[in-house]
Amino acid sequence: MKKILIIEDSKKTSLILKEVLEKMSYSVFLEHDGVSGLAAARREKPDLILLDLLLPKISGFDVCKSLKQDNAVRSIPVIILSTMYNEENVQKMKLLGAVTFMKKPYRLEELLEEIKKRLKDE
Repeated sequence: MKKILIIEDSKKTSLILKEVLEKMSYSVFLEHDGVSGLAAARREKPDLILLDLLLPKISGFDVCKSLKQDNAVRSIPVIILSTMYNEENVQKMKLLGAVTFMKKPYRLEELLEEIKKRLKDE
């Protein structure tokens, strides 16, 4: 079973997404701030991380940077889900190692397609 970590400060948003992904047979973990998100990524070693940029404690930018500097978790694909969509942030996140950036509100179908694409069995 593939594991997905959602690091999102909106509990409502993350719970809805968790429910949808669990129905698709993914194992889903939720964290609501950057510090606990980083800790969960290192502890759980998920197959994919869905990351918001506006987070309490440390930002999604810093979470992504820390993940990509850590040999234990650097290969985990990170999908950014954020309202902070602009060309500068998209480029910054690509440089930090995120695989894609989806603007909130995103279309659920598009997000699910992106998740399937990133988690396809090797």
